[in-house]
Amino acid sequence: AEARLAQPGQTRTAAANGECCVEIVSPIAGTILSLNAKSEQAVSVGQMIAEVGDPSDLEITVDLLSADAVKVRPGSPVLITDWGGPEVLQARVERIEPSAFTKVSALGIAEQRVNAIIALTAPPPDDLGHGFRVIANLITWSSDAALQIPVSALYRDGGDWAVFRVENETARVTPVEIGHMTDRRAQILSGLSEGDQVILYPGDALQDGSLVGDRAAAE
Repeated sequence: AEARLAQPGQTRTAAANGECCVEIVSPIAGTILSLNAKSEQAVSVGQMIAEVGDPSDLEITVDLLSADAVKVRPGSPVLITDWGGPEVLQARVERIEPSAFTKVSALGIAEQRVNAIIALTAPPPDDLGHGFRVIANLITWSSDAALQIPVSALYRDGGDWAVFRVENETARVTPVEIGHMTDRRAQILSGLSEGDQVILYPGDALQDGSLVGDRAAAE
């Protein structure tokens, strides 16, 4: 017996030689990305048989901590790196999904995460395909004239941020007000001026008035 499955209005027929007993018409034009059913496998109604898509129209899904997702806006620029090619790909945030989900981290901590959908601003390279791993760098804020220091220079002085500023080979405790911060750099709003020297990784033995020297100059 022969069977035929086609879209409404289609008049396709099964192969005359009997080699194909079921004909399935894809709802879209594209490339078969994966086959979810094997030959001669029994399938049920609604079961996914194959995944079809357009490799030239990729989108990227990034799961963010919910605390970070609220800082991201649709249209924010994104830099795509570590995808396998030498160049950095330009992209933008299309949307932030409205609901979060729980994901257990590598440390066993349950985290609330939200998917951000990212679209490339140019056609993807031919080498980049469906399901590939990439690193997405989301830019939530930028400035052309931000005074910044390494976060390793910051420490807590009571409830405020402070640094040890070098003045005449002497360490001086200097309270600072910080703005935006990453895991490497911090924006300084007040307390320091351009060109000021600060001490990185200040130890407990360092105090206001301690004599310090330039290690690079000493070598």
